[in-house]
Amino acid sequence: MTAPTTYGLSSEARNLHWLLTNLVEEVPGIQSVAVVSSDGLLLLSSDPAHTEQSRAVRPTKGPRGSSADLATIVSGIGSLTVGAARLLEYGGVKHTMVAMDEGSLFVMSISDGSLLGVHGSAECDMSVVAYHMALFVGRAGHVLTPELRSELRKSMEAESAGSTR
Repeated sequence: MTAPTTYGLSSEARNLHWLLTNLVEEVPGIQSVAVVSSDGLLLLSSDPAHTEQSRAVRPTKGPRGSSADLATIVSGIGSLTVGAARLLEYGGVKHTMVAMDEGSLFVMSISDGSLLGVHGSAECDMSVVAYHMALFVGRAGHVLTPELRSELRKSMEAESAGSTR
């Protein structure tokens, strides 16, 4: 994983970047991670590269090298499960897991509709991934304010603009 640039960010934003990096590095089998706002915008990612060149080089399976792809999937699954919970009148959605032949996708609510999405390999231990996601959510949820979400979004946009030059 390439560490994203955190220069010029607030201490809260740098802390979230550190938590995300720690999640990816400490949990075996995690392919990629995305934090998505309630409106589906990518706020934080383990894959900061957004260029076509980085997509062509990435050898792993799953979202084609783009954190935006994972964010789209996470946002869609989050929306679908929230709608299902409303129809069933079962309350809020805490987490969702999709197990596939060659990997897994985990989606967990953070706060105010924000979501943490993790794409794991087939070899990942689902209980370990879920545990570390819960730790991330517990540590990040109270600091993910509207101001911080705005700062993270602007940071992602600036990073994306810088990588296309």
